[in-house]
Amino acid sequence: MTKRPVLDFWFEFASTYSCLTALRIEAAAEAAGVDLRWRPFLLAPIFAAQGWNSSPFNLYPSKGRYMWRDVARRAGRAGLSIVKPEAFPQNSLVAARLALAGRDAGWLPGFTRALFRAEFCEGRNIAEEAVLTAALRAAGADPSLAFPLARSDEVKGRLKAEIELAKSLGIFGAPTFVTEDGELFWGDDRLEEALTWAKDGR
Repeated sequence: MTKRPVLDFWFEFASTYSCLTALRIEAAAEAAGVDLRWRPFLLAPIFAAQGWNSSPFNLYPSKGRYMWRDVARRAGRAGLSIVKPEAFPQNSLVAARLALAGRDAGWLPGFTRALFRAEFCEGRNIAEEAVLTAALRAAGADPSLAFPLARSDEVKGRLKAEIELAKSLGIFGAPTFVTEDGELFWGDDRLEEALTWAKDGR
């Protein structure tokens, strides 16, 4: 049996464009014959290294206004409605740790989709335990097991290692897709190109 190519999907729970990708990537990857590795990470340390203390969409208001309109247009074509949360960007630390805790158990993708929908389709705060708990349950995970695991030194260390790996790969935003031969693609609008490269090498 021929081994299917693999594409790494690097995403940040505070990222609007990561949301758009997370809600469509599985069907697109399956159609392309490509397997996925879901890789949650945090952009804040990467932004801080560039001297930014917030999202560039906040630091540059015109860019932020464009982003929200662009996301609304892209979401509308997919039949989704986008709601701007009261706080943006949101604190995604616990969400990222929970997602990594679910990687081996298999509920990371379902949790990710549920949490993104809560955040950007319903305007919920993903730092709230009730919102995280609802997303865990939607993914078939047991919150009483998931939260302690997310607080463990193992998972905390895993997230730090993922952030360092993202830096070493030259990742500067989310979503980012990295092929097995190291080709990097940034942005929801580069998903199809990334899948083609992962499959064909060009």
